[in-house]
Amino acid sequence: MREHWPAMRHPAPPPPGRSAELRRRFAEEARAERPDLAALCLLTGAVGDGTLDEDGLDAAQLELDRLAGQLPYRPGTPLAWARAVGALLGERYGFRGAAADYQRLDSSLLHAVLRRRRGLPILLSVVWLEVARRAGAPVYGVALPGHFVVGFGEAAGQVLADPFDGGRVLTGADAELLVTGATGARLDPSMTAPAEPLDVVLRILNNIRAWAALRPERSDVALWALDLSLLLPAHPARLRHERARLLVERGEFTEGARALEEYADLVAAVDEDAAGQVRAQARAARARLN
Repeated sequence: MREHWPAMRHPAPPPPGRSAELRRRFAEEARAERPDLAALCLLTGAVGDGTLDEDGLDAAQLELDRLAGQLPYRPGTPLAWARAVGALLGERYGFRGAAADYQRLDSSLLHAVLRRRRGLPILLSVVWLEVARRAGAPVYGVALPGHFVVGFGEAAGQVLADPFDGGRVLTGADAELLVTGATGARLDPSMTAPAEPLDVVLRILNNIRAWAALRPERSDVALWALDLSLLLPAHPARLRHERARLLVERGEFTEGARALEEYADLVAAVDEDAAGQVRAQARAARARLN
């Protein structure tokens, strides 16, 4: 099925009608009783890459199914599951990451990660999660600060694996080192709790925004990532302010001013001074139309 997946160099967004439909589907899936992580990640990719059509979306799901079908039947303990998934995805198929992957937008898009077998830790973890889940594994994402991994089994016998390192099983010292290296703090047990699917999606979108922030010429990417973030049922209110300011930076002064005014109305109930500052930003944006 991989022939349906587009090669990704400088992706252009889909036409407006297609984009609106994809966003509608994203919002609907995000509000489902049990949001489908793979579907949300693939819809994210389709919003950013106009060449990812329905055949490509289906092919990616089928590839996850195909990979899951190659896992051994219920290998047993959490450690056995972790080793089996790592042997398949990391060793046999070569899914892993490298420092250079942080410089690529497609490292954050699931369809491209499935094609390249390279990506950021969180997207490689999505591959691990979706393949293992389909095979019946007790698997979940673990949002360690600065480095996303996967967990197998209940807390008392939890086994962590690092898909970015080909699925290497982590010792307690390994996990401690990852957290200390990212934050300078010690590993807290709360950090290894299962991550909710929508939290995973928001973190992926945050990564996309961070990539775009370093590339002002790709403010279009930052904008669609913000738009999708705001479609999630729970999101930081500050993202509305960020989106409004981005519109102004892009020269969309009327829409940006309107968005700033809407955000000011939102925060006025709790901080009138902050609302006044935002309204001043809106007036400044409108003044740039003259």
